[in-house]
Amino acid sequence: MTAPILRRLDGLRTRTAAWRRAGETIAVVPTMGALHAGHLSLVEAAKAACDRVIVTIFVNPKQFNNAEDLANYPRTEHEDAAKLAPYGVDAIYVPDPDQIYPDGFASTVAVTGSITDVMEGPFRPGHFEGVATVVAKLFLQTSADKAFFGQKDYQQLMVVTRMARDLDIPIEVVGCPTVREASGLAMSSRNLRLSEAALTQAAALYATMQTAATGAAQGEPWSALEAEARRSLAAAGFGEVEYFDLRCAESLKALDYPDRPARLLAAAWLGDIRLIDNIEVAQVRR
Repeated sequence: MTAPILRRLDGLRTRTAAWRRAGETIAVVPTMGALHAGHLSLVEAAKAACDRVIVTIFVNPKQFNNAEDLANYPRTEHEDAAKLAPYGVDAIYVPDPDQIYPDGFASTVAVTGSITDVMEGPFRPGHFEGVATVVAKLFLQTSADKAFFGQKDYQQLMVVTRMARDLDIPIEVVGCPTVREASGLAMSSRNLRLSEAALTQAAALYATMQTAATGAAQGEPWSALEAEARRSLAAAGFGEVEYFDLRCAESLKALDYPDRPARLLAAAWLGDIRLIDNIEVAQVRR
C-alpha cells in the first residue's frame, strides 16, 4: 500500500500528534529521493525499531555547492513512492520548499571544529551548514524518536549526531552499514549518472581502499599507502583524488597508523561524477 504523500507541515503534525496520543514511537529516514537499496535498508531498520516510519524526500539546495549538480540531481518521486510501498511506511513527507525555507528564512545551523574542517569541509564550503540546517528542521518537524542515516556519508553522520546532541534535540541518530553493489561500489543516487563502463571503473575505489586498509592494519606507514592508492586510482581512470585519509573514527583527526578505532575515507572524481566512500580499518597493535 502506498503511503500518503504529505507536502505541508500542518498535515504532517496532525498525523504525528495522533501517533503520540496513541503512545507510538516515530522514526524518520531523511533522504533526497532517487531511492536505492541503501535507502530501503534504512527503512527496514526504522520499521524494526519504531511503531511509525516517516521517509522524507527533499532535494536541499543549501547543501549543494554546484548549481549544475543541483540541477542534475535525480528527482524520481513517483518511482520512490512505488519502491516504498512494500515496506509499509506511514508517511512520505515531500515538503513544499516554503515549508523548509519560508520567505525571510535567515537562520543557519553550523557545526564547527575538527569534524567539519577536514575532508568534505574544505572541498564543499557551506555544505555541512546546509545539511545541519535542513536536518535540524526535519528532526523538529517530524518530532521523531530515532533518525536513520547510512554510514556511506560518515562525516555527515557525525555532523548530524553532533548537531542533535549540541542542540538538545531529543532524538537518537542511528548509523546503518553502507549497502554496496556486487562490485563493491557504495550505492548512491549519483551512481544513476554513471555509464555502464564507468560503473565498472568505479569499483576500483572500494578495491583500492580495501588494499590500503589491509596495509594500515598490518602497520605499514600511511603516507606510503596513500601514495600507492592515488597511483592505483589514476591507473584505473580516476581524475582528481580530493582526499584519501586515515582518520580517527570518533574525532576525525588524521592518523599515521590505526592505533585506535579508525576509518579510511575517500573522495575522487570519475569523469564529472564525484564519488565518496569510507570503510572501517582494523586496529593495529604497535
